[in-house]
Amino acid sequence: MKPDTKNLDAFLASTDIVDWHGSVVEEKSNQLTLGISDEIEKATVLFNWVRDHIPHSKDIGSNLVTCSATEVLTKGTGVCFAKCHLLAGMLRAQGIATGFCYQTLKSPSAGMALHGLNGVYLKSIKKWIRVDARGNTGSYNAQFSVHVEMLAFSMDPLKGDFIYDEIFAEPAMAVVNALHKCESRQDLEANMPTSLYQLIQAI
Repeated sequence: MKPDTKNLDAFLASTDIVDWHGSVVEEKSNQLTLGISDEIEKATVLFNWVRDHIPHSKDIGSNLVTCSATEVLTKGTGVCFAKCHLLAGMLRAQGIATGFCYQTLKSPSAGMALHGLNGVYLKSIKKWIRVDARGNTGSYNAQFSVHVEMLAFSMDPLKGDFIYDEIFAEPAMAVVNALHKCESRQDLEANMPTSLYQLIQAI
């Protein structure tokens, strides 16, 4: 894994999408980590909370499309990309550098599909790790792990599955644009790019 910039401050910024500073995102992050000083414990608590308490829109049959960290928290749901924005905001509020990663997977129903992950830098062990807060339903078993990567989806390279090596300080603009443009989750699923190359081309 490699960050797209050596400036760690870029992975701590409060932005229009990762809008944590002075918001309910910062407030909730502080509430959940109250009394915790260990960086890895903080990150684990926040990851588990977003994974388990903010359901993926598809899992609850919701058509709602959310995007910014504040919107995901207040509306209480989001697709994988949106949940990544919330997790990034909550981690950044604790001074934990967090970015965005992308995975391409073969979907039985929709062909190739893009999936959003987070890249988290842990200063205490000087290491970037990838985590997947999509939500553990069915056979999914994503966990926060500093040793062995435990994501929601297993990959089959023979089917074209792969993970991009980059960790981006900002969400891909084409993802953000799609989240803003689409009025329903079904519309979003039908119009999302299927590879990061398409996203980069669209920026």
